[in-house]
Amino acid sequence: MPIKLLLADQSELALIGLRSIFSAVPRVELVGEARDPIQLSALLVRVKPDVVLIDHTAKGFGPDAIREGIHRSKRTRFVAITHNPSKMALMNALRGGVHSYIKKDCGVQEIIDAVLQTADDQRFFCGQIIEAIERSDLDLTKVSDRSLNCDPVVITKREAEIIGLIAEGDSYTKIAGHLHLSAHTVKTHRKKIMQKLGVNSTAGLVLYAVKNGLVSPNHFLFNA
Repeated sequence: MPIKLLLADQSELALIGLRSIFSAVPRVELVGEARDPIQLSALLVRVKPDVVLIDHTAKGFGPDAIREGIHRSKRTRFVAITHNPSKMALMNALRGGVHSYIKKDCGVQEIIDAVLQTADDQRFFCGQIIEAIERSDLDLTKVSDRSLNCDPVVITKREAEIIGLIAEGDSYTKIAGHLHLSAHTVKTHRKKIMQKLGVNSTAGLVLYAVKNGLVSPNHFLFNA
C-alpha cells in the first residue's frame, strides 16, 4: 500500500520543493497540501494521511495543531521539518507529539528516509537534530509522549549492513558511498542503532557485530 503523505507549510517555495521530491518516490502518494490549520484539520479527517510533513514553526501549525491532528487521525504520524530549531521549539514539538524531526537543509534522501521510516512506525532524527538535542541536554524519553515498551530489539537489514561496515572501520563517508546514502543518514542510523542496542561506543557495536556474525573475528586478528 502506498504511504499517504500530507504536506503542511505556509511557504510556497518549501511546498514546491517537497512536492518535487516526493512526486518521484514510488512508495509515496501525495494526498494534499495544507497552508493553514483549518485546511490541515479538514484534510486529516478527509484523507487520513499516514504521515504529515509539517513546519511546526509556521503560524497555526504549532504543538496544539499537532495534538489536535493526532486526536483527529490517531494513526497519522507527524514529521517536523524546520530551519534551525531552538531548544524550546524542539521540546514543544516533541511534547506536541512529533514522531520524527528533520531540517529543511537536509539532503533529499534524508528527507525521503524520514517519511518512509516514520510510516513504518520508526522514529527518525537527522544528524543535525540529534546534535541539537545533545547540545540541549534533552531526554527524549522525558519530553516525548511516546511511551517505552519491552518489545524485542529488531535490527533491520540496512542497520546490520551499517553495523558491519562500522565494525570493519569504515568512515561515515565510505559507508555512505557504499550504501548510496548521505553521511548524515549514516550518522543518524548509527545513533539509532546504539540506542536500540543500549551501547555508547563503537567498541560496543564491534562486539555486537562479532557476536552476531556481521563481521569475522579474523578481521581483527589479521589487522592487529
